[in-house]
Order: sequence, then structure tokens, then C-alpha cells
Amino acid sequence: MSFSAVIHGAWSVGLVLQTALAMVLIVKGLWRKFPIFASYTVFSILETAVAYAVFHNPILYVYVYFIGESILLVLGLALVYEIFVHLFSAQPGLRKMAALIFRVVVVLLLLLACAVVYLKGPLVTPHGKGGMSSLLILEEAARILQVGLIVSLFLFSSAFGLHWRQHVFGIALGLGISTVVGLVAVTMTQLAPLFARSFSFAHVISFDFSILIWLGYLALPERIKSCADVPHPAQLEQWNQAVMELISR
Repeated sequence: MSFSAVIHGAWSVGLVLQTALAMVLIVKGLWRKFPIFASYTVFSILETAVAYAVFHNPILYVYVYFIGESILLVLGLALVYEIFVHLFSAQPGLRKMAALIFRVVVVLLLLLACAVVYLKGPLVTPHGKGGMSSLLILEEAARILQVGLIVSLFLFSSAFGLHWRQHVFGIALGLGISTVVGLVAVTMTQLAPLFARSFSFAHVISFDFSILIWLGYLALPERIKSCADVPHPAQLEQWNQAVMELISR
């Protein structure tokens, strides 16, 4: 069996899983609770379908891949922010701090993009050597920031009552797995370009696995957060007040 047939099979499975995920979001009304995640899901369906259709044209596929992945990376960062918002929904000060952190991340990404364009030249030919290198560097930097945000989310999850049976935890877990594998894939592609297709296939498989995680979490009833899951309300209020005072200075 050829590599093209294998990756087409993985894409076909992914399309079926993503469609099922979209149906779960619609039927259970979860798209209202997680609008960014719903947007992420719908766009990933469109990207996979278009990539599947143009896979036979290498130049066109590269354009579709990098445009689609760039948009998904932005949606992924927004999705992490949505998770933080749900996590800090009862603490406005901590929620503002999370928003401030994300603004800093966006500024850093813009500065990094400008620096890469300046050093590598305009990104007008993604299929060319210089353009491809620049785009891979941009993707790697964005994924590093995304992984860092997800890791910090899990580090603080126990402090703010994020339980492994909650929908938010499942969304974060699936996104984390896909992002980490994507980071490894884009890094190894730069180090060993001859195996780029293998790393790309690993990323596709990891994304399919992430969709299975999302389906499992969202299809099953969510565990209701109990008082035992979170710190004492007075402690959370102290943290929230401290952040509010810091922001207001």
C-alpha cells in the first residue's frame, strides 16, 4: 500500500470522526458553551476536506497546508484562552490576568513573525526553500507557545478544581496531545527533511486520536464540580483580590 493511500485513509477516518464531533456539539448544544472549540472543529473539517482534495498537487497542497495550519494555530491559541476563561469563570481578577498573558503572547508572535520575515525574506513562495524554512520556524514557535500555555493550564488545574472527568479537561487533553505531536513533527521535519512525510502522518494520527478523546468526553455526562475539588472559597477570593490589586496599579 502506497503512502498516499495510507494518509488518505487517515484523513478519511479523521473526517468521519470530526463530523461526528460536530454533530455531538450541535445535538448537545455544547457549541454555545464552547464557541471557539466549535469553530476549531468546523474549520478543521474544511481544512481536511480541502487538503484531501488537492493532495495530488504538491504545490497547491503546501499552500493549503500552511494557510490552514496557520488559522488552526490561531484558533488553537484562542481555544486555550477559552479553556482558561471557563477555568477562571468565578474569579474575574484571575480571568483578567489570563487575558493579559494572552495579549503578551500575541505581541510576541507578531514580533517573531516580523523578525523571521526580515531575516528570511518575504514568505511569498512557501514551496521554495527559504519560504518553507521560514514558515516551519513560525509554526514551531507558535506550537511552543501553545504547548507552554497548555502545560501551565494543567499545572494549575488542581488548584482551580479542573477534574479529569470535566469537558474542559477533555478538550485541553486532546488539544495538548495534538499540539505536542505537531511540535515534534515540525521540529523533526527541519532536522530530517527526508522523513517529513512520516512526521506529517504521525501528526494526522495524533489529531485523529485527539478527536476520539473529544468525542469520548463530550458524548458522556460531565462530572459536576464539587466543593472538595476546589480550594476554600476564601483562599480563591484572596488570590483573586491580589490579582485585581496588581492589575489596578
